[in-house]
Amino acid sequence: MISCTNKKSKSDIEIVFTQDTLQLGYTYWWNKAGPFIGNCGEELALVFEGVITTMKEPTNDPGPLYTAQKGLIEIEKVYKIKDLEDRTFKGQKIIGTDCFYESGLAVGDQVLVFCYEYEGEYTIPGKNSIIKIEAFDFETIASARAYIDADQDPKAIKNDIVVWKKHGLDKDLIQILDCKENFEASTP
Repeated sequence: MISCTNKKSKSDIEIVFTQDTLQLGYTYWWNKAGPFIGNCGEELALVFEGVITTMKEPTNDPGPLYTAQKGLIEIEKVYKIKDLEDRTFKGQKIIGTDCFYESGLAVGDQVLVFCYEYEGEYTIPGKNSIIKIEAFDFETIASARAYIDADQDPKAIKNDIVVWKKHGLDKDLIQILDCKENFEASTP
């Protein structure tokens, strides 16, 4: 399913897609979402680009926990896959999740999605982990790929703060960059 021939970088992943759907969890209780969470940056588990193909009306199915809004994203390109043993991404063409409520996204939007691992499965921690991008937003894609290719070392994209500012994620990048630099300065 996953080809490694002529791979130029870690984020250069070729996928032979299946017509299956992978349902992603929603860790709605996490206080941060996006590509740069945690004090020094949590490891990304699955990163992909795609198009929102379906979005249903919000519901109270989860009860008082959160308002769910289900939707589907058709994957166009995958940039990172973390091996999760039995639950690893296996080339599914469609991703389903119920975290679209108040995301400001719509059917037809091109998105860049950042997932994490929680209890052995892929999860989206919130709406800031699904970023709307324009068809020719090469800066955001290039920055995300550079971050992945550098093993998520924020120093690799320290000059990209303005790129992430347009998505409201500049402060999160600055936080993990400061943490990384302070950690390195204090390590003998």
